[in-house]
Amino acid sequence: MPEGDGLPGHLEADQVQPFLLESSDIRGRLLRLEGVTSEILRRHDYPQPVAHLLAEMLALCGGLAAMLKYEGVFTLQASGDGALRVMVVDVTSEGAMRGYAGFDPEKLEQVMAAIGGERPTVPQLFGKGSLAFTVDQGRHSERYQGIVVLDGDTLADCLQHYFMQSEQLQSGIVLAAGQRGGAWISAALVLQRLPEEHISAIDDEDDWRRAMVLQASCSPEELLDDNLPLNDLLYRLFHEEGVRVFEPRPLVESCRCSGEKLEAVLGAMPRDEIEELKINGAIEVTCEFCTKVYRFDDEDLERIYAP
Repeated sequence: MPEGDGLPGHLEADQVQPFLLESSDIRGRLLRLEGVTSEILRRHDYPQPVAHLLAEMLALCGGLAAMLKYEGVFTLQASGDGALRVMVVDVTSEGAMRGYAGFDPEKLEQVMAAIGGERPTVPQLFGKGSLAFTVDQGRHSERYQGIVVLDGDTLADCLQHYFMQSEQLQSGIVLAAGQRGGAWISAALVLQRLPEEHISAIDDEDDWRRAMVLQASCSPEELLDDNLPLNDLLYRLFHEEGVRVFEPRPLVESCRCSGEKLEAVLGAMPRDEIEELKINGAIEVTCEFCTKVYRFDDEDLERIYAP
């Protein structure tokens, strides 16, 4: 593969690389997001701790979704009663990603002042809260949702605890995020050990512990280095395990908002309530994901509410 050129969105960015450790049947996903993370964060003037956590959550969502077989939308949503009220990231089965965060600026300042120069933990930002992940495959399929309490210091800690306790699925997750030249980049390395009934005779606890040690040796600098091709990084980490790579999956930044969807939402609300929401004679709705503003004037509303 060609080496990185230092610019967001080149061939080694914005894709998920699936792989398998042949010696132990441990499966994994490695991804690096440059154009996706930069574009999503560019639209919002988030403070550093919020932007950093959202960048990590984008990588986490992309990595977890790539472990699943689904047709629809995979969503990660964290919510709490602290400075960070909500953070949402989702990715479609076609690889379209989006994300946003809602926070209280005053509470965030108080949290950062209290901890000094330390990086805040997830509970310090969210307070008492939970992380939910949802697989929505449309109205003709049952919706799947898992919920975990936000009691780990990091997003990875929270998810690893959930998979072990609720799914009996051992998982190792390493996340990284940072800025280069003002642009954000994030990355994830995810390993999962198949449930016991699927484990082959050569796969034992020693294999898993060795894989965890090798994964932990991967530094944030390596994960975020776009001059280090993904396959080269996998070989550097796992060559003794026999690493097999599969076709990479591209990821793109793309919002699914539309005027038609918003018209359907407005049409479901009583007309008198809509009239009370007018500003300068029109309804304005801003998409929280992409910040696009939709404006509906009296002519639009007459059409929406027409019999």
